[in-house]
Amino acid sequence: MSLWVDKGRPRTLDSLDYHPELSNRLKALAQGDFPHTLFYGPSGAGKKTRIMATLRELFGPGVEKIRIEQRTFLTPSKRKLDVNIVQSNYHIEITPSDLGNYDRSVVQEVLKDIAQTQQVDLNARKRFKVVIINEADGMSRDAQSALRRTMEKFTSSLRIILCANSTSKIIGPIRSRCLLLRVGAPSEATIEGVLKQTAVQEDVKLPDHVATLLARISYGNLRRALLSFEALHTQDPDFKTIKPDHSLLRGKQDQRDIDTVPRPDWEKYAAKAAERILSEQTPERLLEVRGMFYELLVHCIPATLILTTITRRLLDRVDEEIKADVTYWSAFYDHRLRQGSKHIFHLEAFAAKIMQLHKQHLLGFTID
Repeated sequence: MSLWVDKGRPRTLDSLDYHPELSNRLKALAQGDFPHTLFYGPSGAGKKTRIMATLRELFGPGVEKIRIEQRTFLTPSKRKLDVNIVQSNYHIEITPSDLGNYDRSVVQEVLKDIAQTQQVDLNARKRFKVVIINEADGMSRDAQSALRRTMEKFTSSLRIILCANSTSKIIGPIRSRCLLLRVGAPSEATIEGVLKQTAVQEDVKLPDHVATLLARISYGNLRRALLSFEALHTQDPDFKTIKPDHSLLRGKQDQRDIDTVPRPDWEKYAAKAAERILSEQTPERLLEVRGMFYELLVHCIPATLILTTITRRLLDRVDEEIKADVTYWSAFYDHRLRQGSKHIFHLEAFAAKIMQLHKQHLLGFTID
C-alpha cells in the first residue's frame, strides 16, 4: 500500500491545487523551446510534483515509467563511487550533494553521457533530454562550475532542471542561465482544502478543527500535513484525542493537542534541545545542547531545519518581550549557516545567544 501523500499526488499541471499562474506559465513554456530552469521554494511546497507534471507536459505519460539503476563512477583519484540514478527514456534524476566533495565528478560524467546519447523515442515531442538535479543548493562550487560549462556546451541536446530550497548558495553564472521559478508554500486554507479532499478520497471523516490544527502546525509544508494526517488517523481513526478548541479560531492552539499529532523522533529531540536551552543557562548546559546538535547532524538532519525547528519551539515558550530578538538572531545565524561550512559552530553560537537573552530577561537587564 502506498502512502496517501503519494496516492493523491497530482500527475498533470491542470490538476495542481494552487499557484495556477505558475502552472499556466509552465504549460506555455512546454509548448515552445523549454529553457534551463531553477525551481526554488520551501520544503513541502510541491517543487518535485510540479517538475514531474512539467515533464509529463513535455514528453507525455512515458516519463512515469521510471527505473532505478546503480552506476559506478571513477574519481580522478581512482576512487569508485556508487550512485543511485532514477531515469526514464526522457529524463534522468540525480542528487550530487549526497556525495560530498566528489559531486563534481558525477555531475560531469552523467551530463556528458546523457548529452551525447540520442533520444531513444523517435516520436518524442522534444528532441532533448532532461536532467533533474535535486538539492542543487547543496552542491559544491566546483560542481556548480562544471555544471555551468556543461550547460553551455550541450544546450542543443540537454535541458537542466534544478530543484533547491534557496538560491543563496547557487552561483551567479548558473542563476543567470536558468529561468527562476519560485514555488511558494501553500496557505493554511489551501492545505485544509487538500486535507479534506484527501479525506473524501480515502473515505475518512475529518473534523474541521482537526484539519485546521494539522494545517497550522505544518507551517506551509503540505507533505508534512498529509503525513501527519495519515499517522494521526492510524493511531486514532475517530480523532477523539483532539478536542475542539475555540482558541484555535483565534490563532492559538493547546500545546497538548500539538503533541498529540505524531511527529518524527528528530523533531521531538530538537524540541527537547530547545527546552534545555530555556531551563538552565550555564556552560555545562550549553555543552549538553551542543552534544544534542551533534546527534541531530550525524543523523543527516539539515542544520537549517534544526535551527528552524528549535526557533519555533522557543517562540512558543519565551515571553513576548524577547520574541522579536529570538527571531532576529535566528535569521542572523541562519544566514551564517548558509554562508559557512562548520554548522555546529553556528548552532552552538545561536544556543549561547538565546541563553544570554533569556537570562538577561529573567534578571531584568536591558538587552543590547
